[in-house]
Amino acid sequence: MNAPSAARVWLEAVRPKTLPASMIPVMVGTSLAAAHGTADYGKAAICLAFALLVQIGTNLANDYFDFVKGADTADRVGPRRLVAAGLVAPRTMLAATCLVLAIAFGVGLLLVREGGWILLPVGIVSIGCAIAYTGGPFPLGYHGLGDLFVFLFFGLVAVDVTFYVQAGYVTPDVTACAAAIGLLAANILVPNNYRDAETDARAGKRTLVVRFGRRFAVWQYGLSNLVALLCPPALLLHGYRWPVLLPLLLAPAAAGLTRRLAASREPGEQIALLVATARHLALYGILLSVGAVLGR
Repeated sequence: MNAPSAARVWLEAVRPKTLPASMIPVMVGTSLAAAHGTADYGKAAICLAFALLVQIGTNLANDYFDFVKGADTADRVGPRRLVAAGLVAPRTMLAATCLVLAIAFGVGLLLVREGGWILLPVGIVSIGCAIAYTGGPFPLGYHGLGDLFVFLFFGLVAVDVTFYVQAGYVTPDVTACAAAIGLLAANILVPNNYRDAETDARAGKRTLVVRFGRRFAVWQYGLSNLVALLCPPALLLHGYRWPVLLPLLLAPAAAGLTRRLAASREPGEQIALLVATARHLALYGILLSVGAVLGR
């Protein structure tokens, strides 16, 4: 078998199937800004670039630190990790991580120029947590805080900051949507951690699945889907009209995904579910964005 090209290796390292977690919050925040009559698509593009770079940096850091800490090995089940597979040297992956996050910091400075100095600490913490997710003296993912990290930074922070940069303020309806997006983004972690529970436990990676078991993971996943579906009806209380209910069309799909997680036994099923969960987030975000604009 021929070795994969360098371009293909680095594309794999970026994990493109997970990128809706950073793209969808920016789209939702921008659509809400449009609904409020304050959309600025140039500023939205800067937000998107920052969000993508932070997520890519997080993915690269995860590849490096999980190998160093022993969570990823050549025998890992699931999508391969490039350092563990011997396709990228550890030092090279670390250097790539630093480069991507340095570029993210530069893009973040553009956001500070557009939205004010209040965004500087937000950007610094976001970049710091990209490393701290699996690296540093207290790796968040190894202490069951990975889900909280994703909820906060790919939900509350990403949606609210995208809206704030364009509008100059944040409203309760925006934060409600941010929470819904954060819950669905965190759900992307669940099938992955569900699959890796045994290997994570051996490596000392105490994810929520390792701490509380697979039954807890199914409840977490299902309740997150349910709460996200409660957001559109809540928006009716904030002056939106019926089109904002479009995400409710996904209720059967949300229930089906939860049943699939509960019934899954093989790693292949959980890998497919991870992809389906990312797709669900994307569809929810699209329907919510369209509904917010049409229903305002």
